[in-house]
Amino acid sequence: MRLFDLKGKVAVVTGGSRGIGRAICLAMAEHGAAVVVSSRKLEPCEAVVREIEAAGGKAKAITCNIGYRDQVENLVRGSRAAFGKIDIMVCNAAINPHAGPLSEITDELFDKIMASNVKSNLWLANLTIPEMAERRDGAVIIVSSIAGLRGSGGLGAYSVSKAADFQLARQLACEWGPKNVRVNAIAPGLVRTDFSRHLWENPELYEKAVSGYPLRRIGEPDDIAGAAVFLASPAAAFVTGQVLVADGGATITAWR
Repeated sequence: MRLFDLKGKVAVVTGGSRGIGRAICLAMAEHGAAVVVSSRKLEPCEAVVREIEAAGGKAKAITCNIGYRDQVENLVRGSRAAFGKIDIMVCNAAINPHAGPLSEITDELFDKIMASNVKSNLWLANLTIPEMAERRDGAVIIVSSIAGLRGSGGLGAYSVSKAADFQLARQLACEWGPKNVRVNAIAPGLVRTDFSRHLWENPELYEKAVSGYPLRRIGEPDDIAGAAVFLASPAAAFVTGQVLVADGGATITAWR
């Protein structure tokens, strides 16, 4: 068995136009999967599609704002229309419109964060898992965050939503495991994306941030993409309901 072979599989990746999502799209395609690249804007998705096709892979761009049920349904329909099925669902897109403690958040913003970061993942799972169950083969991957593993003075509702994603993965794994559908989460630490640009472009801030990491560096998008390929592949055939932490060791050191 080729443990990481995804040939013949179809992967759908939300938030796939940049950062971690883009890296996951490229890695899935490199390992043989046809990939649906999804995000809110079409042109960045099409740019990733062109990268995949230039390397000999198959891909399709479909826009989707995960906060809207009708757009999520359209993503699933469009993916099936393009490739006939969905084998791997990667729920990567998320939002964080509020930085601060829970005591300062409005009901509207809290509901928006939970809807986009948790409920949309449930929508995607419920829309794609049944066909996986019929084939008795499929994988759902929720890209969460180590923010869901510990408290924070500044991430508030975002941290709550990411902790909820862990339990969503466990619950879905219990419900669909008998049909051989696996559901897992990835908890990245700090990764070199636009979201953290202010930190890694500042040498002083960067050194301060990574001084407590055993690996003494932040993550690269490919570090998370590798974890996603593993969880989607036959190599992880006996792994379900788990949270794979990829954080350079940040959470095993003393809180700083």
